[in-house]
Amino acid sequence: MQERRGVRGVKSAARTVALLELLAERGEEPSRLDQLTEDLGVPRSSMYQLLQTLVDSGWVRTDTTGSLYGIGIRALLTGTGYLDGDRRIRLVRPYLDEASDALGETIHLARLDGRDVVYLATRESHEYLRTLSRVGRRVPAHAGALGKALLAERTDDELPFDDGPLAALTENTHTSRAALLADLAGVRERGYSVDREETVPGIAGFGFPLRYDTPAVDAISCSIPVARLTPEHEARVIAVMRDTRARIESRLPPAPGGPDWR
Repeated sequence: MQERRGVRGVKSAARTVALLELLAERGEEPSRLDQLTEDLGVPRSSMYQLLQTLVDSGWVRTDTTGSLYGIGIRALLTGTGYLDGDRRIRLVRPYLDEASDALGETIHLARLDGRDVVYLATRESHEYLRTLSRVGRRVPAHAGALGKALLAERTDDELPFDDGPLAALTENTHTSRAALLADLAGVRERGYSVDREETVPGIAGFGFPLRYDTPAVDAISCSIPVARLTPEHEARVIAVMRDTRARIESRLPPAPGGPDWR
């Protein structure tokens, strides 16, 4: 267990968090007791007691046989509390609506969390898009427009990656540090990132960091099917998203006296 500021971590709390994160990651795929015991390295009896406690409190759900487990509804309520309690998310949402109406495309807001970005809000296009963009979804930061926009706000030495291969979501995803660094250099020069089918086949994206933090932790993006991405439409997307970013940043300077949640 790690210590922080002289306080030793609580093993039972760490187990609970690890279990909930694992169940959330698996989504619709249910887990069995023995599987969870093995994956988390927890004694079977301890895991059973932990699961029953979480089932009783609504954090974990089980089927009618009591042998399958999944994430419970209390997790949704807590996640909603995070979104509702964040002033910046509340204030950005109307600008996402305006950008989506102006462009007829899908607009996202996401936040950097370690090596991933987490989607905080999405305004879907009227056209069907097969994306990974539902609220709460995590995507590797190196693989898309939102993440690359935020990574480019950091120096190469500050990036949360080692020299090993990066995970590929499509055949276009950067899988080497060298390729990613070259891309990020272009992002810094342009002021926005470009994702051409790196996250989802058939989808392009353009990402813009929101610089009310230094370095930025939030970004907005526009996702577009490549089949209708003409040079003229791309130029309009960039212009509208730049304007949207400027208006958000003018509305959201750092809040004086507010908590620094980072």
